[in-house]
Amino acid sequence: MEQELAQLEERITQITDLCQRLRAENVRLRQQLASSNDENRHLQEKVAIAVERLENLLNTLPADA
Repeated sequence: MEQELAQLEERITQITDLCQRLRAENVRLRQQLASSNDENRHLQEKVAIAVERLENLLNTLPADA
């Protein structure tokens, strides 16, 4: 009986450790996702600015007759 309790205690400790590691990884992944979303938003803004500049440049070119 005592051995079974010791095994159960060890198993509970392992599960607790796993939960803590998974929580930490979850936090890290959420931070990484937020950072990636910010970077993506920034790149989309840069692309939109580049498209606008190109359209303006194309509008200044003379039309072919």
